[in-house]
Amino acid sequence: MKHERKMAMVVNQVKMEDEDSLDVLFWLSKSASERLSEVSRLRKNYFTWADGQFPEKMVKVVHQRRL
Repeated sequence: MKHERKMAMVVNQVKMEDEDSLDVLFWLSKSASERLSEVSRLRKNYFTWADGQFPEKMVKVVHQRRL
């Protein structure tokens, strides 16, 4: 039994050396609040996946080097 696709498949070919610059251009086109919102979403997804739940409190760790 064969099913017809309701949506056409689309492929965009991009050279590997161009991929990083396209990513940077994409994120630079977003506002700072949009970028922070996405980082927060990714953190929540990662911690939920890794530990099964998002921690109630995050520990801030900062390492400074003297130059």
